[in-house]
Amino acid sequence: MIPRTIFTPEHEMFRDSLRKFLEREIAPHHAQWEEDGIVAREAWEKAGREGILLMSTPAAYGGQGLDRLFSVVLIEELARLNLSGPFFHLHSEIVAPYILNHGTEAQKSTWLPRMARGETIGAIAMTEPGGGSDLQSMRTTARRDGDDYVINGQKTFISNGQLADLVVVAAKTDPAAGSRGVSLIIVEGDRPGFRRGRNLKKLGAHAQDTSELFFDDVRVPASNLVGAENRGFYVLMKELAWERTMIAVRSVALAKAALGWTSAHARDRKMFGAPLIDMQHTRFKLAEHKARIAMARVFVDRCLELMMKGELDATVAAVAKRQTTEMLMQTLDDCVQIHGGYGYMWEYPICRAYADSRFSRIAGGSNETMLDLIARTL
Repeated sequence: MIPRTIFTPEHEMFRDSLRKFLEREIAPHHAQWEEDGIVAREAWEKAGREGILLMSTPAAYGGQGLDRLFSVVLIEELARLNLSGPFFHLHSEIVAPYILNHGTEAQKSTWLPRMARGETIGAIAMTEPGGGSDLQSMRTTARRDGDDYVINGQKTFISNGQLADLVVVAAKTDPAAGSRGVSLIIVEGDRPGFRRGRNLKKLGAHAQDTSELFFDDVRVPASNLVGAENRGFYVLMKELAWERTMIAVRSVALAKAALGWTSAHARDRKMFGAPLIDMQHTRFKLAEHKARIAMARVFVDRCLELMMKGELDATVAAVAKRQTTEMLMQTLDDCVQIHGGYGYMWEYPICRAYADSRFSRIAGGSNETMLDLIARTL
């Protein structure tokens, strides 16, 4: 297949060391975390000591000062091992950049070093029970009262919600202004009035804690505002292209891993006295998906090149997210079918990957929303 050219020897050296770390410190515990419904905080601290949190954050704020392709390697290696629990990338490449790119110097120097060490775990709270992709309709409010904001509302489907020590909350500071009245505000996990609901039971990603969050007259200082007041929607939109690209990266990497598991199963599994892979239908299905994965990888790698130059267009990121997640689910569905009954057994990675990945067509903006964004450019 076409060689990849976006990674340097340093990226590949990091991939080798990261792979060993994940196989040693993360993979052996993942099944237990699935039972528990949450990744152990100790794993976050180990990741911090390993230097794989906030890798693209400058060293002045506790990070590694590396380019974002190191985080791409992390996403790919987690997918390769089918490790859906540790949302290190959400913490490092979604939450931290809001603070790094839009926060005050005090916010950056206070929170980012702790996040880099794994001592403070971050989450972003946008989605509400009454609306997902439609952020303009949010009902959570943040009312200015002297030197404080008083926050009231509810969020749901919040990744890292049970573990989070810091939540960047999207709230209406001007309820009458629609999307122009949204602000981002840091809420610490020990603030009076802040309450975590249940750890939500999901179809998949059982090791990843996903929660409801409640805000009942939560008072935070005005200095917790991230960026300018009423400019939160702009900040959210600016960062979403990178989030959607990360989803695309994971989708391609996991589809490739699934193809590998399934090809190995088809070689070992006998059907009518011959390996399953000798059946033309099986070979053609696997070949079809190999071709689709190769095409998707080239496109996503091009998106990453554009991202590194600061030229990634939001519409292109929407295309990448939509097409790769649709490709992934089609690949996984066919791979489950080729596994037969074994594909429906939780002990097989293909079963867990199928359940873990269905959210990808919803996360980062539903694929229907992606089509709407793309259609606006017609």
